[in-house]
Amino acid sequence: MLKKNYTPVTEFILLGLTDDAELQPVLFAVFLLIHLTTVTGNMTMILLIRSDTKLDTPMYFFLSHLSFVDVCYSTTVTPQMLVNFLSKRKTIFFIGCFIQFHFFIALVTTDYYMLTVMAYDHYVAIYKPLLYGSKMSRRTCFSLVAAPYIYGFQTILMLCLSFCGPNETNHFYCADPPLLVLTCSDTYVKETAMFVVAGFSHTCSITIILISYIFIFVAILGIHSTEGRSKAFSMCASHLVSVTVFYRTLLCMYLKPTSEISLEQGKIVAVFYIFVSPLLNPFIYSLRNKDVKRTIREVIQKKLYAK
Repeated sequence: MLKKNYTPVTEFILLGLTDDAELQPVLFAVFLLIHLTTVTGNMTMILLIRSDTKLDTPMYFFLSHLSFVDVCYSTTVTPQMLVNFLSKRKTIFFIGCFIQFHFFIALVTTDYYMLTVMAYDHYVAIYKPLLYGSKMSRRTCFSLVAAPYIYGFQTILMLCLSFCGPNETNHFYCADPPLLVLTCSDTYVKETAMFVVAGFSHTCSITIILISYIFIFVAILGIHSTEGRSKAFSMCASHLVSVTVFYRTLLCMYLKPTSEISLEQGKIVAVFYIFVSPLLNPFIYSLRNKDVKRTIREVIQKKLYAK
């Protein structure tokens, strides 16, 4: 029930990862380094893919968009988090909080559907290689990429809630589980929608990925040459690692009840899917991908010869 004569909240206080003042500068340095590495790694991946015509294929087209989304959703959280590490009063304006919340949820949703699209691309490439050119045309690729972006930007239910104090949120960014604890509105609809939408979205994307990989493994078992099997496994290995890291942490975050204990656990889990997953993806795809490693060598050689 909404309280009468309440004073609307104009800002939120983000309690952050820890209240230990001595750890704040250390955490600032650590997360600044992580963010710079994440941005550099993902932007390098995008530039490599765009600069090499040999990488002008659907698989690398989707990978470049995955890198772009990783940079975007990490950047929605990190700048404010870094400022708060060095601030005595760790606040964020009400409108800023909801902009951060909206873009973060939208981009995370886009991210896991991008991983789903990549699984479908691998399925077509391995299970139906003769039809790959026609099925994964440029128009199809643009449509598959556009769908996750459009679907992701549709989270508005949180804006329907009222906040009348307290305004301390037990997190380092504006996430919906800790914000729900602060609202003075009835959260039944929002909580139900969060579980249903998160559950449905995750179930759909995971189901598509699993079905794609069942067909992929069936196709791989039918490949007689060792070299062919190795190439097919190599194509899928990086994607499977990314999916595993991303989905395990995300499921822990959004499919748990909003209790104080789960909020503390949620902060640790959030660190993994906000910072670790985008940080690791460029290395996962570059270190296990012969085409990307070849392109990196060629770029380095051109730089050396230019000197």
